[in-house]
Amino acid sequence: MDHFNYKDGELHAEDVPLAEIAAQVGTPFYCYSTATLERHFRLFDEALEGLDHMVCFAVKAASNQAILTFLAGLGAGMDVVSGGEYARARAAGVPGARIVFSGVGKTRAEMRMALEGGVRQVNLESEPEMEVLSAVATEMGVEVPVTVRVNPDVDARTHAKIATGKAENKFGIPISRAREVYAHAARLPGLRVIGIDVHIGSQLTDLEPFRMAYRKVADLTRTLRADGHDITRLDLGGGLGIPYERGNNAPPLPVEYGRMIHQELAGLGCEIEIEPGRLVAGNAGVMVASVIYVKSGEGRDFLILDAAMNDLVRPAMYDAHHDIVPLREPAPGGDMHAYDVVGPVCETGDTFARARPLPPLAAGDMVAFRGAGAYGAVMASEYNSRPLVPEVLVKGDQFAVIRARPSFDEMINRDTIPPWL
Repeated sequence: MDHFNYKDGELHAEDVPLAEIAAQVGTPFYCYSTATLERHFRLFDEALEGLDHMVCFAVKAASNQAILTFLAGLGAGMDVVSGGEYARARAAGVPGARIVFSGVGKTRAEMRMALEGGVRQVNLESEPEMEVLSAVATEMGVEVPVTVRVNPDVDARTHAKIATGKAENKFGIPISRAREVYAHAARLPGLRVIGIDVHIGSQLTDLEPFRMAYRKVADLTRTLRADGHDITRLDLGGGLGIPYERGNNAPPLPVEYGRMIHQELAGLGCEIEIEPGRLVAGNAGVMVASVIYVKSGEGRDFLILDAAMNDLVRPAMYDAHHDIVPLREPAPGGDMHAYDVVGPVCETGDTFARARPLPPLAAGDMVAFRGAGAYGAVMASEYNSRPLVPEVLVKGDQFAVIRARPSFDEMINRDTIPPWL
């Protein structure tokens, strides 16, 4: 469910017509709904009721300061994977005690930043990394809570580029080596082993891979406790998918996911952390674009938009589907026309959809890409020297620009010409 609906024939974000926002900020732009962000966060929080738990938003999904500040106000923790994301979370008012630092390649500088600013735990991914963290913590005279990310070798049944829990993936340590790796971590000064971390992938549409992974984690918890480790926290990652294509089979609901966690892990008496990003932010955002031209090609028609792959890269990178709808509500049962929906970037890969049935559209019409709130603006670039797309946040009948579109001068002036040129 989201809060982007037609009212009086116009697509609204909550109580604001998207066309009204377009008139002020131009297109393309991203728009987020606070009501949807809140609803989805609370669904996860309620799904774990009865368990000692924390819902940590995956900052990589949508890192705008306004979004992070809003979620922090609801009680969300944050899962970060870089020093920049850590700094964003702290700037949004999130205390270190609610920040989990994940990621496969943390640097010494990033470790020091987290230990100086405070961190709930560091999720370690390799023996070399734990040795470096031990050295940094010892130099600083502190002890840091850590988990070790285990790779359970479970097929997440998702896109290959966002699967993270199979044996060949770069993440974590093989679960078969967990006992020796945990023993090594326990011997290192400055580290306090508190739990287990697992994350098998993103955009999962079936609970069975989660269940298989969590059963392995439960078994490992009992084994590590028998070895003398005080395992009190299980970080289960994120990954629950969203329905990008309306009308198809919907992924499991947070309440179903929570029920499965209760079934598999409640008896261990551990604190549970989950790190949703996509399901919290995905359907909370749309990208709005304008039609520049309608072009007739050989056996197909092209809808050329002012948005491009640099603004929303998911279709080019993952062959991802986004529902595309006009801002003006089409008549029920009206004619449909098949378009290849493309952007202006000089690459064939700058294609959002092929032969997509849409109402007949003309230059100047506007469309919205649904499900664009996660891995949308946060992955945007200035390829082809196209300014970063602006972001807008809506609450009820109010909206605010939370990241402005830079001018060409602002974009160009970030470059520096050396004096010898």
